[in-house]
Amino acid sequence: MKTVRLSPPPELTMPIGEAMFTQRATRRLDPDKPITDETIKVILDAATKAPNGGNAQPLRFLVIRSSEKITEFGKLYHEAWWAKRKDQFGWSVDEEVPEDSPYRMAAILASELGNAPVVVLAFTREGVSGASVFPAIQNLLLAARSLGIGSVLTLLHPVVMSRVYEMFSIPGDAELHCCIPLGYPRGNFGPTSRFETSDITYWDTWGSPPPWLEES
Repeated sequence: MKTVRLSPPPELTMPIGEAMFTQRATRRLDPDKPITDETIKVILDAATKAPNGGNAQPLRFLVIRSSEKITEFGKLYHEAWWAKRKDQFGWSVDEEVPEDSPYRMAAILASELGNAPVVVLAFTREGVSGASVFPAIQNLLLAARSLGIGSVLTLLHPVVMSRVYEMFSIPGDAELHCCIPLGYPRGNFGPTSRFETSDITYWDTWGSPPPWLEES
């Protein structure tokens, strides 16, 4: 495969700080607002520019655009999501999810992924580690945010993997790292609430506070 040098696309004008500080996991996607092929290319071009080990560029994307295929994939995702909840908590139906559980929002995606305008599956081959994958995935998520498109990084469950591979003729040596549905959000982006950095950061020794905590 030939390599190319790409200039920053004119569509990506949002300041990186704004994109990072307003990005959120978007699970309610609008099925009535399509994403153009040109927009998908901009998002994937941004992903390809991320650093990776030895510049081997092992990441491969499978973009699912067919509404019929997304509908079928959505059924498998729904099965996979509930299989994970069964493994973790013994839940099998919506009514078993506690009212205050963060999985309430995730359950929406499980029910609605089959309506997503686009789904991207990210793969590598030959056992490449995630260190060469997830910088590109974050670029993808930030590029989508800058274009007003919602996204969320999610996974599947072994119970559906063979059927997913068969559905899309995926070779057996391709390793799936994540699934990313894309769509314009039904709702708003940030601001988001997160822990204080000083509460999750240690300095030189585990448990030692960062200097800005001591100065405050």
